[in-house]
Amino acid sequence: MCLIDDLESVLLTDDQIQDKLREVARRIEADYAGRDVLLIGVLKGAIMVMADLARHLEMPVSIDFMAVSSYGAGTTSSGVVRIMKDLDRDIAGKHVLLVEDIVDSGLTINWLLRNLRSRQPASLDVFALLRKPEALKVDVPVRYLGFDIPSEFVVGYGLDYAERYRNLRCVGVLRPELHAG
Repeated sequence: MCLIDDLESVLLTDDQIQDKLREVARRIEADYAGRDVLLIGVLKGAIMVMADLARHLEMPVSIDFMAVSSYGAGTTSSGVVRIMKDLDRDIAGKHVLLVEDIVDSGLTINWLLRNLRSRQPASLDVFALLRKPEALKVDVPVRYLGFDIPSEFVVGYGLDYAERYRNLRCVGVLRPELHAG
């Protein structure tokens, strides 16, 4: 069985993703020159993005992770968030870059930003590989953006459906008959 056969279409190839990550890494290096940066990845989806972004950065970075659960029916977030795994370190006075795989409704990341700001970092910015502009319910300040994509159900490169497809090296639209939403 080949996972890519479950895709209706490929939106982004691995080459396109890596090219964009290199481009964003150069911008981050320029913007944070002379400062140490703490990358915070939101598990599980951001793990691929975080790993590749960190490898493209040619500056000192630290890495930490959070895991959150947002309750909602089916494939949509309710914005009600519960922290499943918190950070391992204090971020007060640190330059923090929150790394996300996708901004969909924006509800979960909006909650996360409020939570992280309350911990008094020196700065707090967002990198999102993907954003669905038509799906946004709240305005999310994404400083570094990979790609705007249509409001379709996508998997791959960390994004999953029922814990499958994260390991695809591309981002694609899952065939509708394979998911409930």
